[in-house]
Order: sequence, then structure tokens, then C-alpha cells
Amino acid sequence: MKLKFKIVLCILVLILLAQLIRPKEVKSSKAPEARVLTGVPLEVAKVLETSCFDCHSAYTKWRWFDKLTPVNFLVASHIRDGRKALDFSQWDSLATPQRNAMLYFALNGILSKEMPLSSYTAVHPEAKLNPKDVDLLKSYLLNNAVSKPANAEKTAKDVEKPALKEIKNSPNGIAYLPDYRNWKAISSTERFDNGTIRIIFGNPTAVEAIRTGNINPWPDGTVFAKTAWKQQKAKDGSIYAGQFVQVEFMIKNAKQYAHTKGWGWARWKGDNLLPYGKTVSFDTECISCHRPERDNDYVFTTPLAINGLTKK
Repeated sequence: MKLKFKIVLCILVLILLAQLIRPKEVKSSKAPEARVLTGVPLEVAKVLETSCFDCHSAYTKWRWFDKLTPVNFLVASHIRDGRKALDFSQWDSLATPQRNAMLYFALNGILSKEMPLSSYTAVHPEAKLNPKDVDLLKSYLLNNAVSKPANAEKTAKDVEKPALKEIKNSPNGIAYLPDYRNWKAISSTERFDNGTIRIIFGNPTAVEAIRTGNINPWPDGTVFAKTAWKQQKAKDGSIYAGQFVQVEFMIKNAKQYAHTKGWGWARWKGDNLLPYGKTVSFDTECISCHRPERDNDYVFTTPLAINGLTKK
């Protein structure tokens, strides 16, 4: 009995001594009395604050068990990584499109079940999201996207594209691929946050990979072109494509683009097809957004079951 008591005592002493070892301080601020997410409905903000703010803002609430060594090392690491990826503390300094993009990024992590971390919700059960919470976020982002009247924007047929020789390469050296208009449309989607509809085209290599079921990983030579158009709503409520927004390319070459997850990333925006990004490292944004789909070779697109295209 004495031996067991000594062992327990030693363990307690070691635990107490361990508390003297602390991780590098992660500063936290008290949330302002005014609401943090200005312009966002209270019920939507509450969901985000409860499930996201501890790791994705400066307003972290440390529970007593979060402060215990060695747990505090793991918590501090998660907070640093979380703030780096998404920081709601910056909300007031962002323009509306950037705010919407931040919310979309958060929803993307939730829908892919990457966030909130299961290890976090295991000890913070209040942060768990139920289907009602997720539907609330989706509904808000969908209804928050404002479309202009149909006659206020040019449609695709009204836009005269610049001459190919005038289209500059992406900062990482990737050239614009005008032939994508002749590729097969393999899927479509929409962005809840900014009111756009998107058509994804696949080059012949991508189409063959879909036909044979060889899509994870996608073979070298696969190229996707994702075009985005502003949603327009007719009087009868039907939706159609309005003003051209951008075209994005994903080019698969596992060796050439090994440093960017096996894909070359590029984007051209607006009617003048201006390349996106100020530096070569702009594509880290693309990788960050697609990271939830790393188990699907970083591709969000689920090919449509088109007759003669998918494998029987």
C-alpha cells in the first residue's frame, strides 16, 4: 500500500513540476463589447463564435484544462495554425467580398468535416455543429450573395475578349489556355458567398480519366478550367449566367509541380483576362483553399454522370 502511495505521489509531483514548462505565449484579447462580426445576423455569428473563435481569432477562451502541461502545447499549436489560416479578428479591416470569402472558406472546412477538429470538440462539446447549424450557415451565405439587375451587366455574348498576344502569363509562368472552350463540361457548381455560378471543363486527358474511373489521383496531363459568371435572376425566378468573372486552371504534373501538391494553379480575372497574383507564391492561396480535399487529390470537382463519359 505504501509503495502504491509513493508511486501516486511521485506522479503528482511530476505533473506539478511539468506545469513549470510552458509553451511560447499565445496572446489573447478580450472580445469587444460590440459584436465582432458586424453585418452578420446574430444567430449566424453565434455559431461561428462558438465553433471557430477559440482557434481562428484573437479572442481565445482558455479553459483551465487547456492551460495544463502538456495539453497547452497542443492547444497553442492549434491556435497559431488556426489564426494563420483564418483570423476573424481581421473582420473590420476587410471589404465585403473578402468577408464573404472568409465565411465561404470556413463553411468549406465545415462541409468537408475538417473543422472543427474532432480532438477539440471531444473536450469542447459546445463547439460541435449540428445539421441545423450547417444549414443556417449555408442559407445565410446563399441569401447574402447580391445579384445586380439583369440589364445592369454585360452577358458573355456582349464581352469581346482581348487578343491572345495581349494576355499575360500567370506570375508562376503558366500561360493562358484559350482552347478550354472546346473541352467537355464535366461539372457545375455555385459559390454561396459571392453569387456566382461555375462551369468546370476538362481537357481530353481529364475526360478519359473520368471514363475509366482513374481520378484519384488524376493522371499527369489532366487540366481543369473553372469558369465563373455572376448569377442573374429572371423575372420568373430562373437563374442564368451574367457577367464573366474569371477562369481558373488546374494543371496536373506530379513532378513539375511537386512543390505545389502536384498541380499548377493559375487564374485570369475580368473581361481583360488579367492574371491573378502579385508574386509567384500566390498559389499558396489555392492550395490552402483546396487542402480539405487532399484525400481527393486536392480536387473539389465531382464529375457528372454523363452518358458515354463515365465508366459503366
